[in-house]
Amino acid sequence: MKKIQLDIVGLSYSQTQSGAYALVLGEVGGNRRLPIIIGGFEAQAIAVEIEKMTPSRPLTHDLFKTFAETFSLSVTEVLIYNLVDGIFYAKLFCKDKEHGITEIDARTSDAVALAVRFKCPIYTYDFIMSSAGIVIEGNDFAFLENIENFSTSNSDSVSEEETIASKSSEEKPEDKKFDGANSPYASFSMEQLEKNLEKAIENEQYEAAAQIRDEIDRRK
Repeated sequence: MKKIQLDIVGLSYSQTQSGAYALVLGEVGGNRRLPIIIGGFEAQAIAVEIEKMTPSRPLTHDLFKTFAETFSLSVTEVLIYNLVDGIFYAKLFCKDKEHGITEIDARTSDAVALAVRFKCPIYTYDFIMSSAGIVIEGNDFAFLENIENFSTSNSDSVSEEETIASKSSEEKPEDKKFDGANSPYASFSMEQLEKNLEKAIENEQYEAAAQIRDEIDRRK
């Protein structure tokens, strides 16, 4: 099957599900987007690397990368290879001198968190994009602002901690608009936001840091 390369378009905090985020992957050279509901910890792990934040102590995915590189292992590719009952399945392609390429099963959120650290490509198959992807019109910023307007039951985990996004059957997409006032930081000034962002990173409060970063990006 032909593989489709994906880029990370962004992370969107869920206003309706506490601690949940939508990881949005975009088709390279296309207009389809693949939203995947992930947990807060995994979202933080991805955001920290994308934003080049420096934790005072290594996160789990940073530890994995250091461990792998210490023993001459590398992740060369991430593949989201299946979608069953709304659950995504992914695997890592790992390489070392002795065994060559080895495939390792992984949750999609963990796989993406490692992909950004090893700077390796992310792929999926067309049947996944066809069944779970969303064709966008316009820019990605508007799409990310209104990501919860789309009915999706796609998740990368069956664990209770990573809840599946849902939308009321009575609610139409056009009825719900993005409202910055929903943010707990909506009343903060830009100066206050910047100070709180630095403090959150310093105290390793990465979920709060991600929310503050979202508010700063929204205003820009």
